[in-house]
Amino acid sequence: MDNLKIYGFRANIDSVGDTLSKINEIKEDSQIIQLLNADAIASRNHVIHGVNQAVNAFERGENIANDLGVEILLRCSAQRQISKAFKILGLCEGEMNLCAVLIDCDDYIDELESLFVRDDGVLEGDESKLKQIYKITDAEAENMSVEDIIVDRITRLIVDY
Repeated sequence: MDNLKIYGFRANIDSVGDTLSKINEIKEDSQIIQLLNADAIASRNHVIHGVNQAVNAFERGENIANDLGVEILLRCSAQRQISKAFKILGLCEGEMNLCAVLIDCDDYIDELESLFVRDDGVLEGDESKLKQIYKITDAEAENMSVEDIIVDRITRLIVDY
């Protein structure tokens, strides 16, 4: 996807609602800025795969959510239930690492940097955290990398329909 940008940030979120309102003020209606909990992101490839699967699901009419941003959250979390996806990738108050996904947007990096501290290093997954978040067993991780397991689970959301 040519119109996809992925950035990492460190943030201190006082209010999830206020943060989302500020993000909505930055972008135009047809644009997507989806914030994800970067601690549950294995890599840029993980996000790219999830975004592609979300876009494809909308194109095929197989989307779970009515909103592309929420569909991205579902796909990147490898979940069908929105509540579970938000527990994995949703925002929370306090200090957290963020993955910002921009689709069909101007480059809003200056605006995002006025809200958060840029740090693409947060997009490099911590395998032990990821195994815990995604309930990946040591036996599973013997045969595939944690990133590949998560990407495979995202892919299987399609097959399991």
